[in-house]
Amino acid sequence: MRIVFDASTLILLAKTGILREITKEVEIVIPDRVKSECLSKEGTDALLISILIKDKRIEIKKVENVDAIKKIQRDFKIGAGEAEALWLARRFDCPLAVDNGPTIKACKVIGQEFTTALHFLMNLVSKNRLDLPMAMAKLEKLSGYGRYSKRIIEDAVRRLKGGN
Repeated sequence: MRIVFDASTLILLAKTGILREITKEVEIVIPDRVKSECLSKEGTDALLISILIKDKRIEIKKVENVDAIKKIQRDFKIGAGEAEALWLARRFDCPLAVDNGPTIKACKVIGQEFTTALHFLMNLVSKNRLDLPMAMAKLEKLSGYGRYSKRIIEDAVRRLKGGN
């Protein structure tokens, strides 16, 4: 399955140590701007993303419709990287991996399918590719790095432990 990623989700998955595992099951596509955002600061997350790009586990696509990107940015008050990722997801008719609140709202408004780092974590557990203690440790990292509300984290804990 092909999924377009924005920088927030790519960085969160890299920081929590599950990005490499995700690349085994999904085709990750990112626009140039997201690549620049992810590699702009030094760190292990940027290094991992760089390696995955070099290994062709993350595909870079050029976004050429500058006017459409600017319109998306204005209409939804989101950054250029998020706008490019949203535009690519629409162009390829595939989900957008996003953990940025305003971009999630934009997806809801226009009916764009999306997923988050938390969804990827829960999916690994449901496929028995990550055990519960490790998943809880990864969730704790996500909670620290991400901007999730207490309610969202509590819901994720409940779901990971087998609740609905």
